[in-house]
Amino acid sequence: METDTISGTEQSDVSSLASRLGAAIADMPEYQRFLETQMAVQNSEEAQQKISEFEQAHESYMLSRQSGSVSQDQIQRLQNLQSELNSIPVMAEHLEAQAALEARLTELNDVISEPLSIDFGQKAGGCCED
Repeated sequence: METDTISGTEQSDVSSLASRLGAAIADMPEYQRFLETQMAVQNSEEAQQKISEFEQAHESYMLSRQSGSVSQDQIQRLQNLQSELNSIPVMAEHLEAQAALEARLTELNDVISEPLSIDFGQKAGGCCED
């Protein structure tokens, strides 16, 4: 019965550490910049219009792909729209902030994964391995 108490305490300690880690990540400059640039994209009429155009073109492409009738023009249009979207200054900043955050999270994942001998982020994400 004593081991149940210890196990419960250990689980509580791990949960507490995980909660503190989440809060620390939320306070990281990389995360804060990501949120700021995400908000800037959401508030940019130009970015929102280009996102809408891209999403419509992507949906059309996916429907054509399912029916096996994708044209080179569709592929080129999608690539052009993606390039135009990524070149909008607020979107470019957001993509940079996203890359910086992902790099920092990868570093943290490596630190967590080292003593576990598994890729914590991949296992925590619920992805299956072949």
